[in-house]
This record gives sequence, C-alpha cells and structure tokens, in this order.
Amino acid sequence: MSTVASTIAPDLSGRRAPALGGFNFTALKLEVRRLTRNRRTIIISIVLPVVFFLLFGLNKAYASQTAGPGAHGNWSAFVMISLALYGGVLATTFGGAMVSIERAQGWSRQLRLTPLSPVAYIIIKIMAALVLGACSVAAVYITGVVTHKPSMSVGLWIGTGFSVWIGSLLFAAFGLFLGYLLPAENVMQLLGLILALLSFAGGLFIPVSQYAHTVQEIAKWTPLYGLNQLVHTPLLGNGVDWTWVVNVVAWLILFAGGAVWRMRKDTARV
Repeated sequence: MSTVASTIAPDLSGRRAPALGGFNFTALKLEVRRLTRNRRTIIISIVLPVVFFLLFGLNKAYASQTAGPGAHGNWSAFVMISLALYGGVLATTFGGAMVSIERAQGWSRQLRLTPLSPVAYIIIKIMAALVLGACSVAAVYITGVVTHKPSMSVGLWIGTGFSVWIGSLLFAAFGLFLGYLLPAENVMQLLGLILALLSFAGGLFIPVSQYAHTVQEIAKWTPLYGLNQLVHTPLLGNGVDWTWVVNVVAWLILFAGGAVWRMRKDTARV
C-alpha cells in the first residue's frame, strides 16, 4: 500500500513587499566592502590621480601663478580640482561598472529570488561608488594639503571638494549603464579609453578654450563638460552658465534611466 504525502501551501496573504524596494544598509555595507577589496580599482581611481597631481600640479613654471583674471587661487589649485574630479569619475564609474562582473557570475539570476527592486539595487550601487569616489577626492586633496602648493581659501577647499564629490554621482550612473551594456571581459578596458576621451573632450586635461572652434562646440555636448565647468567656477570666480547645469542634469537622467532600463531587461531575461 502506498501513501500519498500531501503538502499544505503556506499562507502568504500576510506578507508585504519590503519598504524602499528592499534597500537596506547591510547590503550597502557589503557592497562597499566588496568594492574596496578590488586592488585594481583602488590603484587606478586613487593612486593614479595622486601621481598625476604630483607630476602636473607642482610644476614650478606655473603652479604658483594665479589661475586667471579674478581667480581666487593659483594654477596648482586648478589642477588639483581637475585631477580630483578625474579620480572621482574613475572611482564612481568603475564602481558602477562592477555590475558587469556580477552579471557574468550569475548575480542577475540571484536578484530574481530577492525582494530587491531594480531602483533600490541601483541606489545601493551608486552609494557604494560614491564612497569610493569620496576616497579618491580626499586622497588628491590631502596630497594638496601636504605639498602646500594649492592656494585658496578654506571655504574653497571645502566647497570645491564637496562639489567634485557630488558631481561624480553622474558617472556612477554612467558606470552602471555601461556595466549592463558591455560584456564583463571588455568593460574595464573600454571604460578606461572612454573616460580618457571624455576627459579630453570635456576640458579636464586641456582647457576647451585651447581647442579649435568646431571642437569647442562639440565639447559642450559631452558629459564631462558641464561638470568640469561647474566645479572650477568657485575658484575662477566666474558666473554659472545655465547650460552647464542642463548638461549635467540631462546626462544624469539619461544614464540613470538607461541603467534602470537595462537592469529590468537583464533580470527579466534570466
């Protein structure tokens, strides 16, 4: 005689979706810990900008000269801000793009078993990338303090550093977007090349005013142009052009929206 085992389905009527789409600080802490253990990312995003500042920000030929008419600091401070932005952009972009490796490891499949929403997951990734970005910006600014070369008021030290860090949020979304678009084996190499091109186009290494007129007009549409202009405005003492703000906001919406869209498609496919 055989027996038939019967199972009673659990009552799930009392279950509720987690608040904030499943966002929690434990997941954020684990994400930050995992990100900071990547030696390659640490070297590129923190050590490299510091080395560049020591090479180009301390040049005796121009470091102590005023950064321009009406400027509130010298060229060493200008270069420090530029390279802090470069480091912040590298850190947040690479931090966001790590999602490509997670996809290759099957993490997208695991996400379907959790209550974590795409938006909450992206917020966690962006916040973790911002932590690394803060470390990169702080490393460049601390180097500036130690060398005593950058000259500007205490308020400008704090204001420009904070604006550089917050501005790097744009590229955390950029890294996530490309992390979902590009294969894991190529994403980091491609990102290095893309960021270098965007940095030149946005005037991060060479002022846009030094380019030909046609190149200048093209540069105004690139993701780093508006951000680069905004973070240098307090030092240079010039006014804020509304087109710079529009540039930053438009690219942020595009990158963040693209990241959410690609994640939804990625998790729906597995």
